[in-house]
Formats: sequence, structure tokens, C-alpha cells
Amino acid sequence: MPMKLSIIIPVYRVEATLDRCIESVLGQAIDDFEVILVDDGSPDNCPRMCDEWVQRDPHIRVIHQKNGGLSAARNSGIDVAQGNYITFVDSDDYIGPETYQPLLEVLENNPDIDILEYPVFVFYGSDRQHLLSFDEMTYHDMDDYWYHGQAYQHTYACNKIFRRGLFQEIRFPLGMVFEDANTLPLLLEKAHVVSSTSKGLYYYCANNNGITSTADGEALNMLLKPHVEMIASTRRRDADFQLYYLHVLNIQMDVYELTGKMPILPYRHINPKNTNGVLKLKAILLNLLGINSLCYTNKIIHRVWRNH
Repeated sequence: MPMKLSIIIPVYRVEATLDRCIESVLGQAIDDFEVILVDDGSPDNCPRMCDEWVQRDPHIRVIHQKNGGLSAARNSGIDVAQGNYITFVDSDDYIGPETYQPLLEVLENNPDIDILEYPVFVFYGSDRQHLLSFDEMTYHDMDDYWYHGQAYQHTYACNKIFRRGLFQEIRFPLGMVFEDANTLPLLLEKAHVVSSTSKGLYYYCANNNGITSTADGEALNMLLKPHVEMIASTRRRDADFQLYYLHVLNIQMDVYELTGKMPILPYRHINPKNTNGVLKLKAILLNLLGINSLCYTNKIIHRVWRNH
């Protein structure tokens, strides 16, 4: 029988945080698991540290490979994972105490769950830190999870446990940033049941050099494209969809402002009654001006504001 959980940890230039990350995983009150460290060609002492951890704990094994990026590292871990379930931990983050054991209990008591999402402390350690928590919910309709559950706001791979079979034909996209936002929709196409829980806690630590802090227009364009594809392919027009559309509209305006590329987001009419505050104003302007003119107006306003 395969073991219960495979924990995949990509490793690259994380000398200062690697031990903390691994210790938080090994400190979990579970036995039936493996830790797969993927040294993605790290040029520092991380390869040696990984080898030392292998000698210290039999749950750990290591893969050394040429640098290929986060997606390549995760994919290498997926390729060799033996668990019924897979989860990911970024090596500059860590897991809260007593996290995996209650999550595995949920999966054991509900064997039909394909994806289990649990709380995450986002940008922990910065002035932007906030706790993203969840109610005990189960979704059998993946559209309901995406739109009503606003999964598009938290596509993170690391605060979820996945049935390994979901990855049979799916891997994280190589050479692409915001890989989680590109991959979760593909996994949802394969999933039948997604649950969220208030149990456990993932610490997503602030990183000033991370993609969310340094993303340029081209990076945001990679984030935009999968959302545009979803909007173009759905017939939904309800209030949940309209909130999602306005979320994607913000990304589109940022991409236009940073790159000058013509908008690719298709126009959808938004009822201002479904929104409030700034979103209501944005919906009214969208309906009056259209996508192109709204993006242009937004760019001009920001330019004037910065030069004021």
C-alpha cells in the first residue's frame, strides 16, 4: 500500500529558512509520510543541507537537478511521489504545529475529497500579513467553488492537499510565473469534490524578492491569461461571476498600464447593484467606456496622480 502523504519541498537559495521549513514538517504528529526535497540547482549550501537532512531522518529523500524553476522542481517531486495525497511547501515558508494530522483525519473520514484547502497566513511577517481562513465547506460543483467560494482569490498550491491521481496528466507550467493560478483550474477539471476546513495553518512568509512583490507587466500577463480563458468559456453572468470579472479587470488594467498591450479581456456587462464602493464606480465606468477606454483612462489617472 502507498503511504498516505507526499510532501514536496522545492529548494533554491534558502539557506536561512530551509531548516525551519523542514523542522516544521517533521514536527507534525504523523508517521505515514515522505518528504521530497528537490534541490533545483541551488548555488549555495542548500544541496549539502538537503543531503544532511536525508541522513538525519528516514522520511526524507532528495532530488538534485539543474536549475529549472519552481514548476520544474515541483514536477520532479510529483514524478516520484508515492503517497495517496500530495502537498507542497515552499522552503521559505513553514507549517503550523498540529496541521497535517487533523487534515489527514478529514481525508480519512471523507475519502471522496480530491482537494482539501486549509487556512493560510498570507505575507506573514510583513505589514500586509493577514489570515485567510475558511468555513467547513464541501463543493461538488467546481464552478461553485471557483465563483461563489472565490477560489480565484487563493489559488495557492501550498495550502492544499491534493489526491495524487489529479496529477496523472497535469504538471505545473515551465517557464511561467503565477504557476498556481494556471494549474488549479486544470486540477479542478479533474476533481469531483473540494472541501475547505478551518483546521491547520500554513505560514506563507513575506519575501521581498518573491514574484508577488516583483511582478512586472509580463508576469502579470501570465496571470491574466488563464482568467481570460475562463471568462471567455463560461456563460455565467450571476453576481458571483461579476465579482470575479471585476477581479480580473483589475489585473487587466495593471497589465495595460505596465505594458501598453491592448486588452485581451472580453467585455461583459456588470450590474453596479451587485457591487459597492470602488467596485461600483468601476462597474459604471466599464459599462460607459468599455474595456479599452477604461484601461486608458486608468493609466492616465495614475500618471497624473504620480506626477501631482
